[in-house]
Amino acid sequence: MDQDGSQDRTLRERLIDVGADLVMSEGTGALGLREIARRAGVSHGAPRRYFPTHQSLLSAIARRGFADLGDRFASVAAGARESSPRERVRAIGCAYVGYALEHPGMFELMFRHDLLDSTGQEPSDGPRLRESTLPLFGLLVSLVGRCGAAEPAVTAAALWANLHGVAQLWGWGSLPLALGEDAAVGVERLVDAAVDAHLGGAPA
Repeated sequence: MDQDGSQDRTLRERLIDVGADLVMSEGTGALGLREIARRAGVSHGAPRRYFPTHQSLLSAIARRGFADLGDRFASVAAGARESSPRERVRAIGCAYVGYALEHPGMFELMFRHDLLDSTGQEPSDGPRLRESTLPLFGLLVSLVGRCGAAEPAVTAAALWANLHGVAQLWGWGSLPLALGEDAAVGVERLVDAAVDAHLGGAPA
């Protein structure tokens, strides 16, 4: 690759890095093109060279979130390699909810419908954002299947929806208010309850 191409790739990645740091620290409301450009040290029009629309830049930032979540899943799965499939499902559930609570801005961005839909995304931007969820969901389906579920994909989808709801309702403060429990203990108990509800009661 020539020097200009290398510089283009470096600046493109820097814009994504800045956007990811910004959404982590200040939330989705801070993700304006001008602010990202300012923090990256480039002109306010520079992002348009790499991202033709604001949505395409936000999608690239959100894909970074899915990559980070995938790394977390992989680390959890590797650490629980000697555990049962059910225990690995629980570990992944805790990792999912934990990520959502630690990085609420990124989590919100990752699941924005207008970005997941990817309308108007340039083909060169890479896979559609929604497709970034497929490897993570595939891992969950595989583990749920090994737990003996009759319909692994359906059961995994229901469990994912349950965990996503736990993450959002806990983050919004609704579940802590209703349960009145310590945050860490409460979240883990809710993940346990979700796993039991979708995979059957815990083995004796």
